[in-house]
This record gives sequence, C-alpha cells and structure tokens, in this order.
Amino acid sequence: MNIILVPNSRHGKGRNATLSQRHLILIALVVFVALPILLGVIAYRAQDMLTAYSADSLLTAQRRELAAQRTAVAEAKRNAEAHLNALAQRLGQLQAQVLRLNALGSRLTRMAGLDAREFNFSADAAMGGPEKASVSSNPPELTSSLDQLTHEIERQQERLAALENLLLDRKLNAAVTPSGWPVDGGWISSGFGVRADPFNGHQAVHEGVDIASHMGSPVLAVGDGVVSHSGERAGYGLLVEVTHESGLITRYAHTSATLVKVGDLVKKGQSIALVGTSGRSTGPHLHFEVVRNGTPVNPMRYLQQVGAK
Repeated sequence: MNIILVPNSRHGKGRNATLSQRHLILIALVVFVALPILLGVIAYRAQDMLTAYSADSLLTAQRRELAAQRTAVAEAKRNAEAHLNALAQRLGQLQAQVLRLNALGSRLTRMAGLDAREFNFSADAAMGGPEKASVSSNPPELTSSLDQLTHEIERQQERLAALENLLLDRKLNAAVTPSGWPVDGGWISSGFGVRADPFNGHQAVHEGVDIASHMGSPVLAVGDGVVSHSGERAGYGLLVEVTHESGLITRYAHTSATLVKVGDLVKKGQSIALVGTSGRSTGPHLHFEVVRNGTPVNPMRYLQQVGAK
C-alpha cells in the first residue's frame, strides 16, 4: 500500500509512504484489539470510581443516621431517668402521707374512745368479690406501687371522713345535750324527788337539785341553747331558762342576778347568772332543773361534778 502525503502549501512537496502487509496487520490489531481493551479498562476504572463514591456517600449518610439515633436514645434515657426519679420521689411522698394519715387516724380513734378494731388504721380495709379477668395489661412495678398507694390514701381518707363525721356528731350532741356542772364548785344540798319542805316540813316533790355555793358565784350553762326566760318567776326567784336543740329545757333558779336576756344564744360553759338566794330559798344556792317534754326529770344524769370548793 502506497500513501501519498500532500501538503497544504502550493510549493510544498508531497511525500510518498509505503505500508507493507505487516504494517497493515499491526494497525488492524491496534484498532480492533488494543483500542477496545483500553476503552474497557477506562470504563471499568470509571465505574469503580463511581461505585466507590456512591459507597462513601451511603456510608457517610448511615454514619449520620446512627449518630442521630444515638443522640435520640441518650435523650430518651435521660428523660426516662428523670421521670423515674420524679416517680420515686412521688412514691416516697405518698408513703409518708399514708404514715401521717395512719398516725392521725389512730390518735383520733384513741381520743374518741372508739374500738380500735373498728377503726384500725394499721390494717388494710376489708374488701372482697369474685375474681374477674383483667381488662388491661399489668402496669410497670413503680406505676403499680403509685396506684396502690393512691388507693390506700383514698381509703384512709374515707375512714378519716367517717371518723370526722362521728366525732362531729358526738360534739354536736354534747353541745346541745345538757351535761356538766352548772356552778363554780359547790355541793348538792338537796336531791330530786320527794323531800320534807324546808319551810313547812310537809312531804313535797322537789323537781330539781339544789347545789349550795358561794354567794355571787357564776352560774354556767350546761349546753348550747336559746334563753327562753330571764327574770322573776314565782317560787323560783330570779330564773334563767334555756331551751336546747335536743328539746330539753334547763332552769337555773334563786340567782342574785341574770346575765342574759330572752332570745340570747348561749354556749356551753357560758356564765348566764350569779348564785343567790332569791325567791323561796333558805340560803345561797342554785336550784338546777331539767324538763323533758314538759315534765321535770332527775337532773343527776346530766350533772358531771368536776370538784367542790
């Protein structure tokens, strides 16, 4: 094969090159064998580079995701620990509250003179009933303890409420029911019932008790009530009469002075008069009388003597 090389310039000389069969074979090998191999190697290297780049990018993304997850787990752990600490603190507070309620209930039971077996705050409240399937899964141990303590506090509060109502009823009954000692000191000089009249010696019914005391000593109401009489009454002298919510009436007679007027509200232990000898009397004393449903009754059941002078 002859190859003529013609230059571009007009004055240049052309060159003649001769390619032998060997040269043609080498060119063919280069074009059809070496060149495809080179292109394949270049493509393989390029693919390896692209794959490596993609793998690096994916690995970096996974590392970022793992770091974010580790951060979230650490935050959740801190929150859980904080919640557990708060729950443990609350559990301790509830336990202390239960102990205080138990101590208070026991003290009130003793003060009220109640049967300790009826209001036993150290024992669990009696409960029962057939077993039923649970409608929910068991809560965590700490939450279960909190729920149990909450229920225990509610039961203790119910007991204390019942005890409070009982004590309140007793207090109200004690306030409206006459009881106590109506003078400062003194002693019973004449009882209730039939006796010899001190003025004529005849047998007569004495509808109260006489309590001898010092002249001018305070006369005390033996229960809460309303003054229904204050002033002179035949045979009684200066009389104070108190009507109580229980329906009973107490009378304080032969006083030297009255300290209240009709319509006044009086409290138990309040001074309402002064000991005297007014009316049909032989000396300074208080005639104390209790009337129930219009009939005088023996006052001794309502008297509680605290001492004599």
